[in-house]
Amino acid sequence: MTADAGTVPLIRVSGVSKSFAGGRGDAVRALEKIDLEVGEGEFMAIVGRSGCGKSTLLRIVAGLIPATGGSVTIGGSEVRGPRRDVGLMFQRPALLPWRSVLENVLLPLDVMRLGRRAAKADAEELLARVGLDGFESRRPYELSGGMQQRVALCRSLIHEPQVLLMDEPFAALDALTREELSLELQRLWSERRKTIVFVTHSISEAVLLADRVIVMTPRPGRIARIVEVDVPRPRAFGSTEHAEKVARCEAEVRELLFERAAA
Repeated sequence: MTADAGTVPLIRVSGVSKSFAGGRGDAVRALEKIDLEVGEGEFMAIVGRSGCGKSTLLRIVAGLIPATGGSVTIGGSEVRGPRRDVGLMFQRPALLPWRSVLENVLLPLDVMRLGRRAAKADAEELLARVGLDGFESRRPYELSGGMQQRVALCRSLIHEPQVLLMDEPFAALDALTREELSLELQRLWSERRKTIVFVTHSISEAVLLADRVIVMTPRPGRIARIVEVDVPRPRAFGSTEHAEKVARCEAEVRELLFERAAA
């Protein structure tokens, strides 16, 4: 499974498998022989049923857990652990309660021991872009769930990573806030062109955001098919001039998920 001909493969997943020790000493196969390339500047979504290994694959790419077999490279170098050129965003924002919004955004720079003086202006600009201008001094408990996740998004981008890995970042939010954040992420991606791998259970969210949607089989996770989303941007939820194309993409993904579940 390769990136489009017009893009440079930035991420290469080659024959990646992952097994975990079971409770009775037997191995549980989470992933089996995943081959995948993600182009530089591409937005790729991964969908599949619970337990299919989506999050496991993302954590292997991030260097948070090792693969049982196969390898992952980013920019030609093998992933052997967490990297500075990779940003992470998860379902929970995990903001530090004693830090202000601005200080939470700047946290990666402190962890990586990078200069933060010049980055302060960048952090303030990011916060303004996601609608949090004027909230720099607030504490996380003063924010709604959607606002906290906006802070987490800014934090994941502050050190200008090449790659942004997102594991169901909007799943815990109400439907309206989730749609708003999906549209904001689309806009930020259009402006900054980060390479994004986005795990989600939402078919409509995947089709709204991605250039390609990876559909995974039930455990052990394999790639069932890659669906090309040939829909012009910017995209929107609901009725648009491209609604028919969007509906076809969503239907293809949905059929694959149900077909694989019944197999």
